Amino acid sequence: MQDVPEEWREDRGGDGRTRGPEGRQKKGDESLMMELTRLVQEAVRGSSWWERRGIDCSILAAAFLCLPPAFLLLGSSQVACFSAGMLLMGVAHAIITFKGTHLASHGALSESQAWGNFWAVFFIEVCGSFSARAGVQGHIKMHHAHTNVVGLGDSSVWKVPCLPRSVYLFVAPLFVPVITPLVALAHLRGHPVALVVRTVLMVALGLYSQYWLLIHVSGFLSPLSALLCMLACRAMFSVPYIHVNIFQHIGLHMFAPTRRPKRIYQMTHGVLNLPRNALLDWMFGHSLINCHVEHHLFPFLSDNMCLKVKPLVSKYLMEKQLPYQEDGYLSRLTMFFHKYQELMVFAPPITELVGVQ
Repeated sequence: MQDVPEEWREDRGGDGRTRGPEGRQKKGDESLMMELTRLVQEAVRGSSWWERRGIDCSILAAAFLCLPPAFLLLGSSQVACFSAGMLLMGVAHAIITFKGTHLASHGALSESQAWGNFWAVFFIEVCGSFSARAGVQGHIKMHHAHTNVVGLGDSSVWKVPCLPRSVYLFVAPLFVPVITPLVALAHLRGHPVALVVRTVLMVALGLYSQYWLLIHVSGFLSPLSALLCMLACRAMFSVPYIHVNIFQHIGLHMFAPTRRPKRIYQMTHGVLNLPRNALLDWMFGHSLINCHVEHHLFPFLSDNMCLKVKPLVSKYLMEKQLPYQEDGYLSRLTMFFHKYQELMVFAPPITELVGVQ
């Protein structure tokens, strides 16, 4: 059994108040997160709007500008042009739905709350075919608030134990575009009628817009061919998207709901960065790839700001002898392939970090 300092623990009773030795200790350990926060806030205040939001907004704008030529190329009878159109639309869709919806869910696209809500509905519902309310609830209020806490934010939503490993890792993700709106509808149960109607209309608007443009601009002759093209473009990068979401949390420390470590220990032990990858960085954003630790510590930052504060955060954590976990994409894929039953089928053990196993 690991010998872990008691001050790392945050033992909460039923009333939510902190108990145990940490209640009697000095505030030195609490100041770790406060000190790091102060350093990051100084970096943010010293950054221009272009650095804080402009670069990421420009990448999203470029993705939308790629759509008109993509629709035109898809209308070509030449294989090379058609393939280029398919690839261009697949990349643009990935940037908009993965990077765009993630930034919008965190309100990182605008400093205005009203505009933030607008972009959340636009990116998550119109572009991403999911419920903005359910997306924010599941991602912000559960995953981020309870990162790797068993039964709350332990990423179990990504687990499908009934599927064999090869099917789960390489085939099932291709059906994410079909499954996503169905899951959105399931999440709408019990919500106000106005919210349900809005979500259904926005999701339908996004899907029908792409279908209509494929028929009337690209010149697809049958509804089936247009639907198959939509599926191919939307599923083009679903496999790495699923991989990224499981690689960076599952297999790391898991925590008990009532005895979790303090935030800085929780995030440094339960989150992992992947190395930089030009394609994935652009499509998914730095906060989902090579700056995931920074993102979980400071979820309000945009992708570019996560990248900017990355050297500062990594240096600080290493100076304080805290883990800064990094691993390669292929390394994680190999581990998940060989330990699929342990990681994706059976419940993970609660880490010794909270003294429960």
